[in-house]
Amino acid sequence: MIVILKKNPEKQKVDHLIESFKKLGLAIHYSEGTQTTIVGLVGDTSRVDMDAICANEIVETVKRISEPYKAANRRFHPQDTVVEVCGRKIGNGHFGVIAGPCSVESEEQIICVAQQIKKSGAQFLRGGAFKPRTSPYAFQGLEADGLKLLLEAKKATGLPVVTEIMSQTHIDLFADVDIIQVGARNMQNFQLLKELGHSDKPILLKRGLANTLEEFLMSAEYLMAGGNNNIILCERGIRTFETATRNTPDLTAIAMIKRQSHLPVIFDPSHATGIPWLVEPLSKAAIAIGADGLMIEVHNNPEAALCDGAQSLNFEQFDQVMDTVKQRVAVEKKVL
Repeated sequence: MIVILKKNPEKQKVDHLIESFKKLGLAIHYSEGTQTTIVGLVGDTSRVDMDAICANEIVETVKRISEPYKAANRRFHPQDTVVEVCGRKIGNGHFGVIAGPCSVESEEQIICVAQQIKKSGAQFLRGGAFKPRTSPYAFQGLEADGLKLLLEAKKATGLPVVTEIMSQTHIDLFADVDIIQVGARNMQNFQLLKELGHSDKPILLKRGLANTLEEFLMSAEYLMAGGNNNIILCERGIRTFETATRNTPDLTAIAMIKRQSHLPVIFDPSHATGIPWLVEPLSKAAIAIGADGLMIEVHNNPEAALCDGAQSLNFEQFDQVMDTVKQRVAVEKKVL
């Protein structure tokens, strides 16, 4: 349920109204915009007397939210959320590019990649330390040692680090990671989401391989229900009957989510297609349809990569993509 207040309500009366809701056992989400102030009520609102609330002199109107996701709902929070990490912003006109290899392989490799992507204009370094792989015999990442190497790359370049977590038992290991990624296979790992919800660490949540947008937003709701509002959503393609690409890019999801939710949405063209030459045109399309950022796989030697080398860009290709991204972001009047 959302309660829309009249313009410029007295603070004392607002506090009194909020306190009355808390006495009903409801969680409160307060959103004050330039034109509208909204009090969002989360919990069992069946006991709330809508007529009594409407009679309050500072209340404009009361509405029930039918969608199962509440905190992630744009009606709850009309203004776009901006996630800030180490002085860099994503959302509400701030565009971020996250780049790096699928997996951390060595100190020399990750620092080399970090230096090059920074030179090209990326603002965040991604790299897998813990790797979910379909085959149990495939390279699973350097794990805790990989995290240490990522932090060495951050020390060398200043780039904030983004890396994937696999289990709630690893949360303490991620204390110095700047953005924790929840991968597509863990999008509905609800126990992990609950634990991360109690953290104030920014979370990059990837859409599952075959999940609906409602399921995607409900996973974000798990994080927000625990109190963590620093959520970045990532569309990375879904599994369909088409085999020409690794997955099927769902660019409509970006526009749909931007309409339904206030959370920033980025796009991963590397996993969406698995084809390097498609990264540039899909990046342009994602920017045009409203994406708040991109996540791109880059490797110093894709042919020798231990993981997903076939879909990774080399430095020259990434530099070309970034030239295009800078032009398109400027056209959309966003800030890179």
